[in-house]
Amino acid sequence: MRLLLAGTPEVAVPSLDAVAASGHELLGVITRPDAPAGRGKKLRASPVAARADELGLPVLRPGHPRDPEFVARLTELAPDCVPVVAYGALVPQQVIDIPERGWVNLHFSLLPRWRGAAPVQHAILAGDAETGACTFSLVRELDAGPIYRTLRTPVGAEETAGELLDRLAVDGAGLLVETLDAIAAGERPVPQPADGATRAPKIDTGDARLDWADPDDRLDRQIRACSPAPGAWTTLRGERFKIIRARMVGGDQLPPGELRIERGRVLAGTGTRPLELITVQPPGKRAMPAPDWARGAGLAAGERFDG
Repeated sequence: MRLLLAGTPEVAVPSLDAVAASGHELLGVITRPDAPAGRGKKLRASPVAARADELGLPVLRPGHPRDPEFVARLTELAPDCVPVVAYGALVPQQVIDIPERGWVNLHFSLLPRWRGAAPVQHAILAGDAETGACTFSLVRELDAGPIYRTLRTPVGAEETAGELLDRLAVDGAGLLVETLDAIAAGERPVPQPADGATRAPKIDTGDARLDWADPDDRLDRQIRACSPAPGAWTTLRGERFKIIRARMVGGDQLPPGELRIERGRVLAGTGTRPLELITVQPPGKRAMPAPDWARGAGLAAGERFDG
């Protein structure tokens, strides 16, 4: 088939590489416009655009997929299908209808569970033992289209959202190519189950704030779900303090938020058992091992996180 791949962030790059190496004809990519990045806020191409340039592929950067110039160009290119991986913009129906075989989305959850922008984070936050990826035909309703293929994988007990998403991006790339091969052979998708739909909205900074009165398992999931972004945080001495990685260790209960250095470990009290802090990021500094931070922090006896 003649294809255009729509995607923007790093998580879409494995799919771009897989589709480019497949037996299909890749006409180019569709991605979000260059955006300010870094301390200098200089315009930077998306990871998909950068990789497409390396592969010698044309790059389309519409401000919005409804823009008349883009609609005309897509109509002119006449792809058979548009595979989508984390493109980052809602596609109107008139644009969905241009390719004969539609737009096919790779989504990182077991639909209909976790429809939305942050399925991997919500799977970890909810304590799901299993998640996965699926491919489906794009429709106007969010992540509600009929499904082609699904893969399943366990969620690691200490796996962060970033680690799980990286793994799904690679496995999902193969699933996407398998789906495109099946579409070319005439396979049709099947409707999603009517029951079991849940929402996975974007997790923002407010959602990442830790409440040390929560149980240790809830805090552990929150820290992993918010890593690497937006980053779980609390406050210490009135300043924001990030917890990058922690571990459930059991042991004697500490008051919620209280810090204790014990046998080279940094422990923080919760509503149940303490958490061991593994990696932290103090205000204005880079992430570091928690014991290294504690050695220079001058913690007073009984000192605790503010909230």
